[in-house]
Amino acid sequence: MNRYLLYLNAKRCIGCHGCEIHCKVNKNLPVGPILCEISHEPLKNVRGVPKTEYSFRSCYQCEDPYCVSICPTNAMQKREDGIVFIDYDACIGCMACAGACPWQIPQYNPATGKAVKCDYCIDRIDKGLKPACVTKCTTHALKFVELQEF
Repeated sequence: MNRYLLYLNAKRCIGCHGCEIHCKVNKNLPVGPILCEISHEPLKNVRGVPKTEYSFRSCYQCEDPYCVSICPTNAMQKREDGIVFIDYDACIGCMACAGACPWQIPQYNPATGKAVKCDYCIDRIDKGLKPACVTKCTTHALKFVELQEF
């Protein structure tokens, strides 16, 4: 079972894309690869009031991730706490992981020639911090929780 959960309270999100920016800063990513994405539903009329709603898409940290099983160099791995991550020293940039992922979550990083994906900022998690996207969300719409086993 995965130990962590990252989710969006869509009622609080204003679509500022701050989560995407701080993710890129934390991972030192160039323009291009997007590890988390805020998108919005088209404007609609709800009881006479115009309304739009935002959604957040990131790696789903699958229980049995196809990206891990397809990786020819074992660069794509899953930790005991459920976080799926990339060992960048082992990654050859073949992008088999993206082809295997039903949501094409892994992205190609042209700066390194390797795959990149959301790993909940494991560098921060291992220090007891929350992911950059969560800590920098100005409206506190993103939540990161550690699940308790019952």
